[in-house]
Amino acid sequence: MNIQEVLSNKVKEAIFAVFKVELPTVEFQPTRKDFEGDITIVVFPMLRYVKGNPERIGEQIGDYLKQHVAAVSAFNVVKGFLNIVISDAYYLEFFNAIKDTKNFGYVTNTSDDAIMVEYSSPNTNKPLHLGHIRNNLLGYSVAEIVKASGKKVYKTQIINDRGIHICKSMLAWQKYGNGETPQSTGLKGDKLVGKYYVAFDKTYKAEVAAMVAKGIAKEVAEKEAPMLLEAQEMLRKWEAGDDAVVALWKMMNSWVYTGFEETYKNLGVDFDQLYFESDTYLLGKDVVADGLKKGVFYKKEDGSVWIDLTDEGLDEKIVLRSDGTAVYMTQDIGTAIQRVKDYPDVMGMVYTVGNEQDYHFKVLFLILKKLGYSWAGQLHHLSYGMVDLPSGKMKSREGTVVDADDLMEDMTQTAATISQELGKLEDYSDDEKQALYRMIGLGALKYFILKVDPKKRILFNPEESVDFQGNTGPFIQYTYARIQSILRKAEELDLQVFADKGGLLAGLHPKEKELIKQIQLFPETIQLAAENYSPALIANYTYDLVKEFNSFYQQVSILGEANEHKKLLRVQLSKKVGEVIKSAFLLLGIQVPERM
Repeated sequence: MNIQEVLSNKVKEAIFAVFKVELPTVEFQPTRKDFEGDITIVVFPMLRYVKGNPERIGEQIGDYLKQHVAAVSAFNVVKGFLNIVISDAYYLEFFNAIKDTKNFGYVTNTSDDAIMVEYSSPNTNKPLHLGHIRNNLLGYSVAEIVKASGKKVYKTQIINDRGIHICKSMLAWQKYGNGETPQSTGLKGDKLVGKYYVAFDKTYKAEVAAMVAKGIAKEVAEKEAPMLLEAQEMLRKWEAGDDAVVALWKMMNSWVYTGFEETYKNLGVDFDQLYFESDTYLLGKDVVADGLKKGVFYKKEDGSVWIDLTDEGLDEKIVLRSDGTAVYMTQDIGTAIQRVKDYPDVMGMVYTVGNEQDYHFKVLFLILKKLGYSWAGQLHHLSYGMVDLPSGKMKSREGTVVDADDLMEDMTQTAATISQELGKLEDYSDDEKQALYRMIGLGALKYFILKVDPKKRILFNPEESVDFQGNTGPFIQYTYARIQSILRKAEELDLQVFADKGGLLAGLHPKEKELIKQIQLFPETIQLAAENYSPALIANYTYDLVKEFNSFYQQVSILGEANEHKKLLRVQLSKKVGEVIKSAFLLLGIQVPERM
């Protein structure tokens, strides 16, 4: 039980003892810097249950806490705020209990229930781009955070490997590719296929323009351009199982999968299970038939099947076309059900998908609830905003996307340039330098994206993200490396471990106390981040911890401290801060360097 829980229980006891009233909740907040105290109890909300002067009530609660809670050493009341001073002994006891704890803050899984986190889910007609990077980083990090909070997690994606967009790349390659392959061109497979997606669009637009020049209405031209009609015919052949089209589809998709695997490896994300839309696009039809019998869906005169969600503030949604073909909603219903069949321990799912699909997921989750699936109440859409660059929006068809591989390479080069300017790597080999540049560059990219609340849109500036000052990945990595340097020097000094039965020290330096308080927040932050599916909470906690450590580093002597007990504590404290930084950054998929 943490100190806040202890205080909450004792405040309720105090109110009942003095006023014979049961207080439902107690509100806490951090103590303001200009007041003495470690935690503040807000008295004003209690006035709904207790009549009296807030300052007087605060004094009475403070007196009770000082008598009944050993950790409370003093208190003061400022208007309706009760500021509690927690004893140094409490913080030392806490620190001594966790200083040798491995994976501090992580909770061991104690439940058979699992959560499935879906992310990435790309189309196989182009490489991964900057938008995919945000998606992958968010999904992977959320999965790791939920796992650290004590739950079993499966990471998955559904690869969109069928449809008209895939046929566009296939058709353009067939027309203009002259049999080229990733091997013959030296291009990654996903980039080669993406090249032909762009080629299709150029031809298609030229055809539309030529038709419009002949007097054909633009709307008609866009539907009847020969290139589009050929792609549609190719899709029909694929759906009919045409051997030649299916063989071409398999070959080009295999190129893309190989390219994707390389990108995922470089980005540091992985998956436990892959689903393919070519396997799932027919799922859900039987569920619709069952839902019709139960009255969840209804059929219109043309034979199409719908659901009426107007009572829930939404609209009517089609789930089956009049010709019996499925829509995306149908297959999403079927895929969700299939996943629970495949993994019976899954009791909830997280879908990492951009905010343009907010409405789709509201409808999907509501339909699954109406169909009676118990796990439908545990579905979450991890909705996130777009990523923009200073140069503006990206457009896949026009070939103006920011390629994920190129961006990662650019980040490595940016890190190299800035690191070389700082001039601290003289004793590094070329291989060590390259590994460090990559670690810094990717750390900068990941941290810049993950420190922002997922719902917010991001303007990504590569150079700003690689700054070694401020709320950036490299700043935190540099602090971790500084701590490792301190530990190496401490090892050289051969510091002896003192077993001080009196609690190690009579008193803490204020900066030591603040640092322990910040470490103490880590387990709570993991739980909060898991509940909110927000890596930003972990990222910004880590920055706060690093700021606190740097303040500690600047204001107290560590290895130069004459008192051996104090010196040892400060080294141990530095070590634990380093461990927490590393653990927190692992949850974000970021590595930390031993030297910088």
